[in-house]
Amino acid sequence: MPKWLTSIFSILFLLPSSTPAKDFKVGLLTPGPVSDKGWNAGAYEGLLAIETRLGAKISHVQVKTPAEHEEHFRSYADEGYSLVFGHGFEFQDAARRVGADFPETVFITTSGNTVTQNVGAMVFELEEATYILGFLAGKMSASGVVGMVGGVEIPSVESTFIAFEAGAKAGNSGIRALRTYTGSWEDTALARDATLAQISQGADFIFHNANEGGPGVFQAVSENRSKNVFAFGSNKDQNAEAPDVILASAVIDLPGAFVQLAERVKSGSYKPGVTRFGLASGVISVALNPNLSGRIPDPLRAEMEDLKGRIVSGKLKVPRGNF
Repeated sequence: MPKWLTSIFSILFLLPSSTPAKDFKVGLLTPGPVSDKGWNAGAYEGLLAIETRLGAKISHVQVKTPAEHEEHFRSYADEGYSLVFGHGFEFQDAARRVGADFPETVFITTSGNTVTQNVGAMVFELEEATYILGFLAGKMSASGVVGMVGGVEIPSVESTFIAFEAGAKAGNSGIRALRTYTGSWEDTALARDATLAQISQGADFIFHNANEGGPGVFQAVSENRSKNVFAFGSNKDQNAEAPDVILASAVIDLPGAFVQLAERVKSGSYKPGVTRFGLASGVISVALNPNLSGRIPDPLRAEMEDLKGRIVSGKLKVPRGNF
């Protein structure tokens, strides 16, 4: 079939077509700095992996307001980008609006559920890992109080907290769970203060989902090391950030997930939808801190492995939010 006729058929029947490497341009919008060693850093590593493995031209912009979300989505589309990631639940509305005007660009948001002809989403089932961390905390807590510190209150973060609390109560039905949102992804001082307040209320295991605020959580926990207070990392393996107090991390292999979807977009095989990654996919995992491995009794490790197996097999459905 002549090339011009193939092109017409692709347009008329929406058939996918591959994109030559030299023409494959991928953009990324993040809600915070890629120096956060967590959520945003992982996405940027994913963008770099796309450049290395797929030969793509890449670009990144940190944005703060919804107006900027739409502005930069449009800018990338105007420049002929094949794929643009909006890294967060909050990018969905802008992706939908801009996607309608630029049908040749694929927009993928993370932690969302908006799907159109050229807008899709990735959902990371981090809840499956935070449930296990919650169970660990519930089993090991001496005070019977655990804490959670978040940045901005959005459904995807709240969902990880719902799972963490459910896991803690599965480990100890009498556990009390504290939950604090600072309202900021970047303010480490607020995160530290929120953590200190929870510790003053008896929390001895604290999970964060606060992006760049995470170091503030680790600092507060480190200041209370003598009280046997421990922290959990999120989104990346953050164990090395405070190896004396971070017991484990709930990890997302963001680079692996980003490359998977970018490969599909580049080959023309991507079908917009909600792509989910859980423990079974290998994208989600629990990373124990080897420096503190002796703190977790062997029988409890075995229980955690059993939980993982039940989650992967589908026998255990982890509680989560609706989004």
